[in-house]
Amino acid sequence: MLEVISVSKYFGGLGALKDISLKINKGDFWGLIGPNGSGKTTLFNILSGVLMPSSGRLTLMGQDLTGLTPDKICRLGLSRTFQVPRPFKSLNVIENITTAILFGSSPTSSSREYVEEVKKEALKYLKFVNLEVAEETMPGELGLPGLRRLEIARALATRPKILLLDEVLSGLNQEELIEASSILKRIHDEMGMTIIWVEHIMSALMSIVKRVIVLNNGIVIAEGSPSEVSNDKGVIEAYLGKE
Repeated sequence: MLEVISVSKYFGGLGALKDISLKINKGDFWGLIGPNGSGKTTLFNILSGVLMPSSGRLTLMGQDLTGLTPDKICRLGLSRTFQVPRPFKSLNVIENITTAILFGSSPTSSSREYVEEVKKEALKYLKFVNLEVAEETMPGELGLPGLRRLEIARALATRPKILLLDEVLSGLNQEELIEASSILKRIHDEMGMTIIWVEHIMSALMSIVKRVIVLNNGIVIAEGSPSEVSNDKGVIEAYLGKE
């Protein structure tokens, strides 16, 4: 479904990613982990078109994504969230989601009936992420948990084939972590969404994802099931250092 083929990214002489190759199949739920500075965000930025790779190619459903802008990649079926939520601050929560729906589709009508259909769809996404607020609520009125849910709902509203989640649990307390984790599991199980998830909260990630990719210093040092990766000597050394 998604292929990363020998992708490297250099900033001057610094190699942020070095010859990365990955193959993500439909319905996969991957965790992407690694110490700070390992290249995780750089990889997400390349996948979503924010950055151009220095070398290598990306394909989605056989279509070359290399060099495409973020809007074109999103319309082809790859959507993402950001570590720091980026809502449209001048739009209320429903308008944020309806904007994403309209961007991800090709509207065939501007009639009142069509607008009402889009609003109903937006309300479904709002409900799906358990964001129980009034429709006219502004993003500035939401706390961090609400902003993270709005970010997820808006990404889903573009109707992606693959969803990239970037530290969507960061800053949440234990109760919020549990509820947010259950939402991610529902997205995969009920929507059948293919997901790649970057997260530093290992206990949450390892309990949900099916496979894990580990980056360190811009290279893949391990790939496998959560249990395999958790017991990998190279992964333990990358996080904790050598004895």
